[in-house]
Amino acid sequence: MSKEFLLGNEAIARGLLESGVDVATGYPGTPSSEILAALTPVAAERGFHIEWSVNEKVAMEVAIGASWAGARSVVTMKHVGLNVAADPFMTLSHTGVVGGMIVLVADDPFCHSSQNEQDSRMYAKFAKIPCLDPCSPREAKDMIAYAYELSEKYQTPVMFRPTTRVSHGKSDVTVGELPEGKRPVKFTKDVERFVVLPKHTRALLKKLNAKQEAISKELLSSPWNRLDLKPGAKLGVIASGVSSKYVEEALTAIDVPVSSLKIGAYPVDPLLITRLAESVDRVLVIEELMPLVEEQVRMYVDDVAGKMTGEVPHEGEFDTLLVSNIIRKLLKLPAIEVRAPPAGIELPMRPPAMCPGCPHRATFYALKSVFKEDAIFASDIGCYTLGTQMGAVDTCICMGASITVASGLSFAGVPNKVACTIGDSTFLHTGIPGLMNAVYNKADITVVILDNRTTAMTGHQQHPALGETITGEPTTEVSLEQMVKACGVEHMQVVNPFDLETTKAAFKSAYEAEGVKVIIARQPCIITAKRIGIKRKQYEVIPDLCEGCRRCVKFGCPAMEFKDGKAVTNDQCAGCGICADLCQFGAIKIRSR
Repeated sequence: MSKEFLLGNEAIARGLLESGVDVATGYPGTPSSEILAALTPVAAERGFHIEWSVNEKVAMEVAIGASWAGARSVVTMKHVGLNVAADPFMTLSHTGVVGGMIVLVADDPFCHSSQNEQDSRMYAKFAKIPCLDPCSPREAKDMIAYAYELSEKYQTPVMFRPTTRVSHGKSDVTVGELPEGKRPVKFTKDVERFVVLPKHTRALLKKLNAKQEAISKELLSSPWNRLDLKPGAKLGVIASGVSSKYVEEALTAIDVPVSSLKIGAYPVDPLLITRLAESVDRVLVIEELMPLVEEQVRMYVDDVAGKMTGEVPHEGEFDTLLVSNIIRKLLKLPAIEVRAPPAGIELPMRPPAMCPGCPHRATFYALKSVFKEDAIFASDIGCYTLGTQMGAVDTCICMGASITVASGLSFAGVPNKVACTIGDSTFLHTGIPGLMNAVYNKADITVVILDNRTTAMTGHQQHPALGETITGEPTTEVSLEQMVKACGVEHMQVVNPFDLETTKAAFKSAYEAEGVKVIIARQPCIITAKRIGIKRKQYEVIPDLCEGCRRCVKFGCPAMEFKDGKAVTNDQCAGCGICADLCQFGAIKIRSR
């Protein structure tokens, strides 16, 4: 045994290794992405299968198949990914598992990198499966072994739900030994269990319902739900997941006795709730996102403070200060005020921006130049959503929806030209059915596949069009061109967005044509390009030739500045050369030194 200082996702990965995971699948999504990344370097050595799947539904089904053969599996995703995987997930709770299976869904309170706040515990409740809600990286690691044991004991999938602060926080973690050998695997045919015909499902539902009481009692004796009764306490606080850490820290600075119930596993046995409630005058429930625990507490307790009575916020991420002041208000103690010292200067706003030399910026510029302001631009989930800053993104709702939303605009009969943008990984994730549907139903749209040769936004993970697996092994490279043609698209062109005039010409041709047109804008992500050794010379502005028109500055590249009436490049220049193409005075040249 030893201790290591680990990121939460690294701690989870260690827990999976120590538990002898056999198959690990997932789709990249912050804050979950680092889990498979941490497992990848040792996958071959430890002899387990690991993959970035095409999407979360596929990942879920691969993990299900492995579990049904008796292997221990895990599927990782972020909260919105569970929406994609919900179809097999909801039925899996009925069939159950054979080998332990963890459905790891990382939630993102405050939408740090997501299009919504979503509480995955509600899915676990909906599916009638246990959910483990770790409060720290250390607890997350220790919970993994318990999750597999619980899963195998009750033949149920177990949801594991870290949040951003757990996944991306760090703490000391006790590291144990790794198991030796492989567990035997065998699929035993059982049509009444694994073939979900209505007749079979009705019987499976009864078995699922019959498990619930036993699972609740099991969790009552687990270390993850902990009751701490203080003599003389008038207030009892129930907190779940990372919020229980905030409560713990807040109570250390409060002299008044306060009882507490930490919730780390669901469903919560009513006995814990009633034992706390009977010992205090009032109960406060603190949990991020949905009032899942609070609703259950209200079934057994009359005087409850929480989200439903306005004491606790419904939105966003909590912290120790916020939680402390909620508790202090109920105890009629003065609030804590923390004021930052004056900075002395007014700092400028720093909104997210595409990287210097990002090929998407060039593509958006060419697209806008041809389609103009009155076109409607549907887009998707990825780095390129930042095209909003260039006026080239009018809609964005979920993975793969750019093509289908664009189709809907077309079918509605809008008089505007409609174009949509989608990344290479996102196209393979859920864009293909949308493209097929657009062609089949005769939409009139231009589809731009922004192929930057990686899954950039979530950390540059591999996907099927790269010819490389998560472990770096060569594999079949899926051709986007052939995929597009197979969907029935006749008007297709591949362009290099750094060749601005050719790209504009391709968009002009698409603009003038009818039906579904596809432009594949292919250029490696600038970060990927640097990693694989693609070097480009930086550019500089010749002051005597610059007329100060700002055309290059309006392009929006962070490497271009404007000082003393002249444009100037800084050290962020990545050498894409678009600014030189834009300059009508020939003032931007390859740097001479």
